[in-house]
Amino acid sequence: MPVVHPEPPDGGWGWMVVLAAFFQSALVFGVIRSFGVFFMEFVGHFGELAGRVSWITSIGIAVQQFASPVGSALSTQFGARPVVMAGGFLSGLGMILASFATSLTHLYLSIGVLSGFGWALVFTPSVASVARYFKKRRTFATGLAFTGVGLSSFAFSPLFQFLVDTYAWRGALLVVAGMSFNLVVCGALIRPLTLKEDLAGPRDPGGSCLEKLSTLFGLPLLSHWPFMRFVLAVTLINTGYFIPYIHLVARARELGFDEYQAAFLMSAAAVADLSGRLLSGWLADCRAFRLGHILVAWTSLTGISLALVPLGHGYPWLMAIGVCYGFFSGALTPVVFSILPEIVGIGRIFGSMGLLQMMESVGGLLGAPFSGWLRDMTGNYTASFLAAGAFLLAGSLVLVTLPNFFSCLGSSSPACSQVKAGAEPAPLPAASGEHSSQDRDCLARSQDLREPA
Repeated sequence: MPVVHPEPPDGGWGWMVVLAAFFQSALVFGVIRSFGVFFMEFVGHFGELAGRVSWITSIGIAVQQFASPVGSALSTQFGARPVVMAGGFLSGLGMILASFATSLTHLYLSIGVLSGFGWALVFTPSVASVARYFKKRRTFATGLAFTGVGLSSFAFSPLFQFLVDTYAWRGALLVVAGMSFNLVVCGALIRPLTLKEDLAGPRDPGGSCLEKLSTLFGLPLLSHWPFMRFVLAVTLINTGYFIPYIHLVARARELGFDEYQAAFLMSAAAVADLSGRLLSGWLADCRAFRLGHILVAWTSLTGISLALVPLGHGYPWLMAIGVCYGFFSGALTPVVFSILPEIVGIGRIFGSMGLLQMMESVGGLLGAPFSGWLRDMTGNYTASFLAAGAFLLAGSLVLVTLPNFFSCLGSSSPACSQVKAGAEPAPLPAASGEHSSQDRDCLARSQDLREPA
């Protein structure tokens, strides 16, 4: 019989899971963010328009997100460890096949589809495992795990440029493949954890096979309206979020800066990204501000910094804007994943995170090609970055519609009324509608206030 924990242990082996997630985030999104170095090589080698080449990374991001429910369902059924290890193998295999590419279609299939599916099996189970191991320090632990993205982006952009200059893009992809196979080792560090909430419902739900699959993939959450509004907001954010990692290097080259100056822009943004993730995690766990307010603030500032990119004609100004973008975009990421258990509950974290990643894949799929299309139509990247900023600002507006965003004190829910009266909140019904979500949110915050920092 596995040991059943009444609540997340907030430490212990959880820090090893954070370490594994650190390297996993580095070898997934660190690689994605630094792929702009290969962008210019692909444009020159295949002689294609920027919009078509942009589909390589966009397909990879979209597949990673769209296939996330598969990773979540497999993790629910078999545990996160074997799923992550299989995903690490597939991501490395895709990079090896990409090194033999003779057309963009080959790159679409190898990097976009195969490596993208491997990333899906790695990322979602890893982040969900961190969330399951922590409660009071969940945002800080998530932010610490995501610092791998910032550190790897700082290192990978100049490293990839060096590899391309030394071995050409085919040899560089082989090195990236070898790095990606380390994801298999990271997956082995994820130890299974059984929580009391996992035993609240039946492990093998009754009904037809279709109903069992629906429960396994978390499809009942599609009728959870606060969750769906959150998904819409993150989808809008995701549409503009990755644009600088695809086109900021190209924008710098367009202004006349050499390839190493352009790559250093991404490295500086990566250092700021690292600082933003750590500060955001610390600030959220101090409980001085609500997670929803923090998320809206970081999202809005990220959108504004993107809209300012066209004003950076000189290298110092472009560097300053890139650093601001890196800090704000890094700060919002751990909050996105830490607020999810407050909306749906920790028992449904695998399913909710998989659905979130799948539905936001629309933004990941369309964002970079849309930006590339605007570049091809206008002849520069001004409209591309303005549109990217607009998407993030639109996402922040949707976030303010989440239940109890403005104040718990203004709510008429039973849990909030009892909290105001100083009484112990009564158990809440297990409904999936908006009223139950408001109650759960208020109850969670009341419990957070009673817990020592």
